Amino acid sequence: MTAPPWLRPLGALFLSALFAVPLYLVLANVFKPGEDIARDPIAPPVPPTLDHIVAVLTRPDQLFWVSLTNSIVVTALSVAVLTVLSATLGHYLARTRRRWTRVLTLVLLSGLMIPPQVILIPIADVLNLLGLMTTLQGLVLFNVGYYVPFGVFVFTGFIRGVPVELEEAALLDGAGRGQVFWRIVFPLLRPATASVMIFFGVWIWNDFINPLVILGPSQGTTVTTGIYRSIGQYQADLGSVFALMLLATLPVLLFYLFLQKHFVKGLTGGATKG
Repeated sequence: MTAPPWLRPLGALFLSALFAVPLYLVLANVFKPGEDIARDPIAPPVPPTLDHIVAVLTRPDQLFWVSLTNSIVVTALSVAVLTVLSATLGHYLARTRRRWTRVLTLVLLSGLMIPPQVILIPIADVLNLLGLMTTLQGLVLFNVGYYVPFGVFVFTGFIRGVPVELEEAALLDGAGRGQVFWRIVFPLLRPATASVMIFFGVWIWNDFINPLVILGPSQGTTVTTGIYRSIGQYQADLGSVFALMLLATLPVLLFYLFLQKHFVKGLTGGATKG
């Protein structure tokens, strides 16, 4: 039994609306005068105004700029360390045929099934013991420890599709194992690298509960916790909140557009090899 020809376009239209409606609400209310947002949030911004964006960029407490700087530092350091660590460990697990490496792989994959909220309190205790609580270094360390299983999973599957003969030929020519990986194997992993960098970047950039707990509500802020801090207990400037949300989205959107050409290839490459 075949589906009616109108069902597929209708389903695509419905799914598109699920993503387009929230985006429209944000864009419309960013450029709408503040008194019109609560009265009619769906109406288009007529006349449009940039007052909310200017207000966010020129706040006396520099909330957006401090949040943006912290998010860039945390995301960049976390993604860089995760990419290198995941690629090297994934290569080792893909090329080593020993029983204990299978056990290690299962242990790493089990980490994908544990929500971060479950281990957040024990992690906070460990970071507090190490003196890293309420620091950006502690947040980066948490991100590396929690997200590395996913990176290893992607890289291991992709590396199994790289012919091992390339590495053997380089070893016969006198190259060291480090040179073989960084000069021969790693350049071939660009699609997988782009995929994990996009996933890591989006996840870490959009993370809310972990920065809120690890950095503390008053010790530091990222773009997500900055939006939370901009909302008062009894009142909120809705225009500024929408402007913060838009400005917080732009960097990660540009990051995705920069790497998107490798994204799909990286996801499907490891799924059909090995």
